[in-house]
Order: sequence, then C-alpha cells, then structure tokens
Amino acid sequence: MTHKIVPVIMAGGKGTRLWPLSRAAAPKQFIRFIGDQTLFQETLLRVSDPKLYEPPVVLTNEEFRFLVAEQAREVDIALSMILLEPVARNTAAAVAAAATLVRDRFDEDTIMHVLGSDYEIVADDTYFDSVRIAAATAREGKLVTFGIQPTEPATGYGYIEGGDTLPTGARAVARFIEKPPLAKAEEMLSAGGFYWNSGMFMFSVSRFADEMAAYAPEAMKAAEEAVKNGRTDLDFIRLDKAAFAASPNISIDYAIMEKTSNAAVVPSPFKWSDLGSWDSVWKSGNRDADGNVAAANTTVVNTKNSLIMTHGVHLAVQGMDDIAVIASEDAVYVGRLQDSQDVGNIVKMLAAAPSTSQLTETHPTSYRPWGGYTSVLNGDRFQVKRIFVTPGKKLSLQKHHHRSEHWIVVKGTAEVTIGENVQMLRENESVYIPLGEIHRLANPGKIMLELIEVQTGSYLG
Repeated sequence: MTHKIVPVIMAGGKGTRLWPLSRAAAPKQFIRFIGDQTLFQETLLRVSDPKLYEPPVVLTNEEFRFLVAEQAREVDIALSMILLEPVARNTAAAVAAAATLVRDRFDEDTIMHVLGSDYEIVADDTYFDSVRIAAATAREGKLVTFGIQPTEPATGYGYIEGGDTLPTGARAVARFIEKPPLAKAEEMLSAGGFYWNSGMFMFSVSRFADEMAAYAPEAMKAAEEAVKNGRTDLDFIRLDKAAFAASPNISIDYAIMEKTSNAAVVPSPFKWSDLGSWDSVWKSGNRDADGNVAAANTTVVNTKNSLIMTHGVHLAVQGMDDIAVIASEDAVYVGRLQDSQDVGNIVKMLAAAPSTSQLTETHPTSYRPWGGYTSVLNGDRFQVKRIFVTPGKKLSLQKHHHRSEHWIVVKGTAEVTIGENVQMLRENESVYIPLGEIHRLANPGKIMLELIEVQTGSYLG
C-alpha cells in the first residue's frame, strides 16, 4: 500500500514530425533540442519528488528499451519498472496493463498519474498546484484530465469544455471536442471555459478498472491476460504478445473518458506544448532580440524569427527570415517555419526511396545494454565507429569471420580479452583484434569508456 502517486509515463510513441532530429527509432521524447536534457528526462524529473511520487513506471516498446534505461540512468532516476508493449495498441490497453501491475504491487486505491513523455512543460508552482488538485479529485473517485488554458485558437489540439466546479477546484467535463476548424477554435477561445486536451490523466486504479470493465472490457481483459502471461527479462517486463494484440486499438479518451459520467478536468494555466512541429519548438524556445532560437554550434547573421539547431556540423545562417534550419549528424532540413507542419510529407518521400529511407528510420547512434555506438564513417571494406561503454558493463564474447578490428581508447580504461589474454588499455593506447579471434570489451572503471573502432574486411554487418 502507498499514499504516494504512481507516475505512469508513456514513452513508446514514434514520430517524424521533427525530422531530421526525430526518427522512427529515435522519436522526439528522446531527443535533446535546446537544453541538456531530453523531453523524456524532463518528464522523469517532474515526477522525482519522493514525498509526492513513487518511482515511475515507464511504458515503451522493444526498440526503445535501452534508450529508456540509459536516459533514466543519466539523470539518476530509479524506475519502478519498464513495461514493454509487444505491439502498438494505443493508450487504453497500455495503461490498463500498467494499472494491473500497480494494483498487484500496491493496491487498488493507488492513484496513478498518466503522462506523456513528449511534451514540454514548465513545472512551476502552477503545475504542482494542478497536480495536487488532480490528486484530490481522483481520490474522490473521478477520472481526471488536465485541461491547458489556451493561449491561441490552435486547430491541432482537441478541446474540453468545463462544466460545474467541484469542491476540489476541478470542473466536471461537459464534453470533449475534436480538433476544430479555425473559426470554431476562435469562438471557443473568445467564450472561455474551453481547454486544450493535454493527454495527461490522474485516477485511482480501481476507478479506472471499473470504467474500463464497463466501457472497454475487451481492452481490459487483453491487458490483464498480457500481464498474467508476461515475463521478466533483465530490467524489463515483457507483456504477452498474443494476449496484448487481442486488444482494440483505442485511446483512453475514446475508451472511457468520453463515455463516463465521472470525468473531471483541472483548469491548468502552466506552460505546455506538444512540440508537434518546428514552429512549436520555436514558439516554446527562448527567442533573442531578433526573434531567433539558436542552439550551440551556430552562427546567425542578419536573420530574424528563425529556428537554428544542430546536432552535428556547425551551422552558419545569414540573411534569413521565418526559417527553420535543422541539422542532425547525417541530414539537414531547411524550410519556412510556417510550413513546418508539412515536414511529414518530406519524410514520406524520403522513406519511399531506397537511397534515403534509412534517414527516416535510425540515427547514426544506437544504444545497447552496455552503452552504445555511433557510426562515424562507412567506406568500401571499412567503417569507423565511436564505442561507449557504461562503467561496470561489458560486451559479450564475440568472434568475426570476415573482419578484423582496431580499438583506440580515447577516454577511460578498457579491459580487453583477446583469446586467452586479458589486458588493460588506457587513453591513447590501442589494440588489434585479428580476424577470427574471440574477443570481449569491458569497462572496469568509474567513468564512461570511449574508444574508436576501425573495422576492415569483406563483411561489416
């Protein structure tokens, strides 16, 4: 039993609206935009107060499991569990699975805070005031959502109309409204009492389970079976694929929130953005006197109202207005900010061409349980990688029949096994692994091990 709130963070969504930084295998919640932390890490930090929250439950998928674990480690946040969805079935079944596990670990009266990991939120006093109102309302048996006070007649969000005010300060939900045309959005903004649907919820496990049983029983049953037949793998809980796939593909909104008589909304004046386009990233950023949002490694001259970001080469931009210039390690996007909602069409074109499809799928950097690697250079019969190994971790024993490898340590200490020989390498030291030789790499130190790997041979996969 716990009197604290259990955060349930949804981190499995894929998206390419913020290409080229966002890819199918590395969506926006795991990307560093302007600051030092990703949206996922900022979400973790918002639920890190041990007086208010239990360690978070994270819902994600197979592809992102090591990203989740690594990024939580980077900000020193302990996770309660990482729950892996075997197939995408939207939020109703995923949260139902999490609720089943939370009930088993704590009890059915536990309050859950369900939140996405891909929003930008300013977690000031108004934010935590909203959280406390939501928790009090959830303890009264309500299914609570957070309604963001609109600042413009946005057509990209759903809306919630507030009804009667409840004793806790929340409001009953009068109705949910689909993404409106501009005229309707302007009308609602002028009338007041309408809020953007944030996609964040708070409710007790028992209330959620009861409403799911009443309005979405197939999704609830599938989730419970998926938990029952699931298995633990390292730090992850794998839901049973066959059981989970039997669930309808439906969101919490459609499954229960739009049907129940127990829905409540907390009017929330804190700053919130779903960062759904480069234009929204620019609006949420800290603009200089010329209206520019520019990240590190950029030089901006005679340019106004623009977004300049790079995760690779240095960018120099001159004489532009209303422009987004975004560079990843292997691609650059240039377009007008006002057209940035259409980036998805470019991504579709790139994905359809064999020569460019990879640019929409993966980044040069990949993560593994022991650390990861970045592809630096690929050529005919050779490739160069940057390898990084977390302290205390090691790779499995390997043997390659078609390539040899050269390792040069640039940071930390490496324990290298080649055949029967084990040796220590420090910065500026190197070793050669012949073709066909059994070998292993480990980091026995207390800092991240980084090395450059040069592979040569007929097959480098």
